[in-house]
Amino acid sequence: MKINKRFLLSFVAPFMILISAIGLVVNDNSRKIFYFPLGLMGISIILEKDVRRRLDRKNILKKIKSFQKVK
Repeated sequence: MKINKRFLLSFVAPFMILISAIGLVVNDNSRKIFYFPLGLMGISIILEKDVRRRLDRKNILKKIKSFQKVK
């Protein structure tokens, strides 16, 4: 069974956030600062994908509407 790479990469950002949350809860105070960048990168990846998806959908909808007006 062949696994799609995009499918596996879609789990990277949630795992980054999960690892960051576990690191913030479990580790002592001196090491907690090292987990903030990991969590922020995971959140930024998810937000960027969401914004990109919305923009792509808007562009596709505009193209569909422009073709409908031509007919």
